[in-house]
Amino acid sequence: MVASLSRPALTDAVVVPMRRRHLRGVLAIEHVVYPRPWSPALFVTELGQRRDRRYVVALAAHGARPPPWPRRLVVGYAGVLMQVGEAHVTTVAVHPRHHRRKVASRLLVAVLAEARALGAEAATLEVRVNNRGAQRLYGGFGFVPVGIRPGYYAETGEDALIMWAHGLQSEDFAARLRAQRARLEAPGGSSGAPDLHVPWVQGRVGLDAAPEG
Repeated sequence: MVASLSRPALTDAVVVPMRRRHLRGVLAIEHVVYPRPWSPALFVTELGQRRDRRYVVALAAHGARPPPWPRRLVVGYAGVLMQVGEAHVTTVAVHPRHHRRKVASRLLVAVLAEARALGAEAATLEVRVNNRGAQRLYGGFGFVPVGIRPGYYAETGEDALIMWAHGLQSEDFAARLRAQRARLEAPGGSSGAPDLHVPWVQGRVGLDAAPEG
């Protein structure tokens, strides 16, 4: 079954650099969206490599504490690794309760801006071949498919689609990021297609049943 629920954008979300204090929230999401989550030690190692890695978290207000100091919880995170002028988007994850609320778009704007600041001329990532929603989202940032990694996802044997975006230092790409930022302020959900059922992802809104068969 696919999700058909229309959901409002999470307009109060803010994206900030990931710090160790965020790891409890990050790991909570890891354990509901991935069958083989990263360990705390791996995140700590990644955060310590500031020369060529950048990680960010999306925080959203939670509870009754009023501005300007509301309680904020981690609702998503993303990371990017630099390798010889190229950026590899290592992870993009959003808590299932906040899928289709433009959180992933906010995270991508942030990590691609970081990649540009680090001098990246191109960026790449892998995505499941059946994850059409994510592919559509990445396409909005200029990523295009260039190949397949067979059996890349060991837990299912599913292939990965390799996607690349080029010309990150160009004015065209800067304009694309500006357009994405503007889109984030508009009402509506994310640019992704409806979610597909994935057995290990827990708590998705609007997915009431597994597909038959």
